[in-house]
Amino acid sequence: MRDKGMWPAAVSASIVFALLIGFGSLEGAQAQTSAKPPSENDRLISGNARRMLSEGRQIFRFDTFGSEAFWGGALQLHKAIAGDKNGGVGGGVSPKTALSVGLKVDTGALPAALVEQIKAGKVDLDDPATTLALLKLNAVVGVTGRFDKAGKIQSMGIQCSFCHSTVDDSFAPGIGKRLDGWANRDLNVGAIVSLAPNLKPFTDLLGVDVETVKKVLASWGPGRFDAELDKDGKALRPDGKQAGTLIPPAFGLAGVNLHTWTGFGSVPYWNAYVGVTEMHGSGTFFDQRLADKNQFAVSAKSGAGNTRGTPDRVTSKLAALHFYQLAIPAPKAPAGSFDPAAAARGKDLFDKKARCATCHVPPLFTEPGHNLHTPDELGVDSFQADRSPTHMYRTAPLAGLWTHQKGGFYHDGRFATLKDVLEHYNGLLKLGLTDQEKSELVEYLKSL
Repeated sequence: MRDKGMWPAAVSASIVFALLIGFGSLEGAQAQTSAKPPSENDRLISGNARRMLSEGRQIFRFDTFGSEAFWGGALQLHKAIAGDKNGGVGGGVSPKTALSVGLKVDTGALPAALVEQIKAGKVDLDDPATTLALLKLNAVVGVTGRFDKAGKIQSMGIQCSFCHSTVDDSFAPGIGKRLDGWANRDLNVGAIVSLAPNLKPFTDLLGVDVETVKKVLASWGPGRFDAELDKDGKALRPDGKQAGTLIPPAFGLAGVNLHTWTGFGSVPYWNAYVGVTEMHGSGTFFDQRLADKNQFAVSAKSGAGNTRGTPDRVTSKLAALHFYQLAIPAPKAPAGSFDPAAAARGKDLFDKKARCATCHVPPLFTEPGHNLHTPDELGVDSFQADRSPTHMYRTAPLAGLWTHQKGGFYHDGRFATLKDVLEHYNGLLKLGLTDQEKSELVEYLKSL
C-alpha cells in the first residue's frame, strides 16, 4: 500500500466503498422515514386539504351565496322559467329552449329510470314542467330552484358553475357528465337574463329603458358576459360592437398570478367580485379603485366597490373555493385532436423562432410574476384594458386551450382562429414565419 503506484488506486477504492456504504445507509434511513406514520402536523395539513377540496367542490357546484334574492326576488326569473301553466308568466322555458341558450344537464344527478325514459322518448322536452323537474333534481348545471312543499317554484339562484362548467355531451348535446372549470362558450347569459319579467334593477342602475337593456343583453351572444357594465356603464365599444368578453376557463390556475382578462385581481379577488357584484350574492366585496367616478361612474354612484351584504354568505367560502379551483388541472388534449409530429416541430418554434415562450413561459404558459402587458405591446386597442384599473391585458395561460376554441381568441374573440392569432403576431413582431411553421405552431397550441 505504501507503493506510490498503488496508493491513489487504493484510496479511490476506499472512497468508493465508503460512499456506497453511506448511500446504502441513507437509503435505509429514508425507507425507515417513509415507513413512519405522518406527524400530527402532517396529518392536520392532509386533513385540511381533503376538507377544503370537498367543500370547495360543493361551493363551486351548488352554492348560490344567497343570490336568490336577486335572480328570484328582484328579477323574478323563476316565473319566466315556470311559465303561466306552472304558476309563472309567459310560455315558460322548456328543456329544449334551455339547451338552446347553453344551459347544461348533469346526467350524474338523474335517476337511472329517468335516463331510460329520456332515451325511450317518454319525457316531453318541450314542456317547461320538465325543466322544473330537472331543477328539483339539481340537474341543471349552475342553477338552483327553490320550491315550496307543494312543489311550486318560489325562487332561483346561480352558482360559479353556471359560467365555468359544462358537460361532456356523453348522453346528448348539452347533456352529460360535469366538466368543472371548463368555460361554457355555449351559454347565452344575455338571452337568459332578458327573459326576466322585471328588469327594473338594471334600468334603475344604468339609467336607461327596458328596450335599451334588452338590446345590450342581446349584443353579447353565446359565451360572452360583461362584468364591467354595472361599474362603468359602457354598454358598447366606440365602434358600436358589443362590449362583453369571452367566458374564461377556471382550470389550470395554480401558479398563475392575475387571471382575469385585464388583471383586475387574483382568483379569490375575482370570486368575491363576481359572487357579490355579478351573481348578487349576499357578502362583502371591497375595492376602492371602483369608487373612481371618472373611470367607474356607475359603481362610484352605487357603492358596489364597498358592498357589505348581511348575512355574509361569501367571505367564509372564498378559501375553499380558491383551493378547489387551483386543484382543477387543465385537461389534456385527446389523442387524434392534433398532429404529434407537427406539434413537436411547433414546440421548437414556440420556444425559439416565434418567441411565444418569452411571455407564455412553460409549464404555466403565462409569466411567473406580474403577467400584464400594455395594449401597444400586444398590438390591440385599449378599450377593454381601460375598463380595468390596470389599463393592461393579462398574458392568458394556454394549457387546455383546445377546450375553449369556440367563440374565438383574445378577451373579445377578435381572432376567429389560432392561425389568425399567429398572423397577428407574425406581422406585429416581424417573426418571418412561413405558412408551414404557422400550421405547426397551431398543432402545438392544440396539443397543450
